[in-house]
Amino acid sequence: MKVVAYSIKSFEKEFLAKANQKKHDITLISNPLGPETAFYAEGKDAVVVFTNDNVSAPVVHQLADMGIKYIATRSAGTDHIDKQAAAERGIKLANVPVYSPQAIAEHTVALALSLSRQVVKAEEHSLHFDFRQDELIGFNFHGKTVGLVGLGHIGQATAAIFNGLGCKVIGYDAFLTESLPSIEMVSFAELLMQSDIISLHAPLTTDTHHLINASSLALMKDGVMLLNTSRGGLLNTRDVIHGLNTGKVGYLGIDVYENEKGLFFEDHEHDEVKDTLLMDLMQHPNVLVTPHQAYLTKEALQQIADQTIKNLDLWQLKKCVGNACVCSKNCRVVEAEKAVVKS
Repeated sequence: MKVVAYSIKSFEKEFLAKANQKKHDITLISNPLGPETAFYAEGKDAVVVFTNDNVSAPVVHQLADMGIKYIATRSAGTDHIDKQAAAERGIKLANVPVYSPQAIAEHTVALALSLSRQVVKAEEHSLHFDFRQDELIGFNFHGKTVGLVGLGHIGQATAAIFNGLGCKVIGYDAFLTESLPSIEMVSFAELLMQSDIISLHAPLTTDTHHLINASSLALMKDGVMLLNTSRGGLLNTRDVIHGLNTGKVGYLGIDVYENEKGLFFEDHEHDEVKDTLLMDLMQHPNVLVTPHQAYLTKEALQQIADQTIKNLDLWQLKKCVGNACVCSKNCRVVEAEKAVVKS
């Protein structure tokens, strides 16, 4: 299969090469996918994208006009892809439904511990040989209540770590119908009111967009720790900044940002004009921002590459990609029917 992979970082190449074993003719480019770069897909069968790529309806139609039949994303999230446009043009879609949930869970807890124990501030002081402890008081996690919003693979992996720290873990998941070990299931409102630490692990949908806003913040404890390693759009950033200013939010750790497209994954140090909302956010000493790196471990990168190549393998064999299929409902049904016919 002839493929072009967009937004490829230098560190991804070895993992993709190991997974591919020269089975597919893959062109790796660093450019993100967008209206101006779609032409790289000319003559290809499939494109491979990432979360910062523009896979909106106009771009999908551009790709379809060039004969693209498949789009695989190197991520679990698919909110960057217009699925309806893809279905209309008969383009099959696939993601990486599960990859090292421990990677994201561990980064989430790393943010929490770093914030609590003032690790960044302590390191900055130490570099200047200032070894005073006046501004470095933290708190124990043991005995605290942690509320997890979203209890998929990542949420459950995060729960296990917080359980290990001696926390009481409560959870809310709109689609979970059965209880989970070591997690007390509560309503969303109860979670907001009871939690000392709230961590988000939900996908970005129309229902979860700005899930954390002025109204939900009002229900939280004063000084709550808020963590987001899921999708930036779950937070209304302006409302959260107001919460930081009033003391409602005592700590904020985020690996994602609602306006990160075109910003994260690249060096913008020397930009004359910077994102003012993000600058305002990062001026708060109790805020820790990392650049969408929670997934960035060797294990996760290899699993992402392996599943991406597996998706291409199955498509080449005219088979359904199974759980990795993220086509619209009608498209998924058609693909499944084809798989039955082929078997």
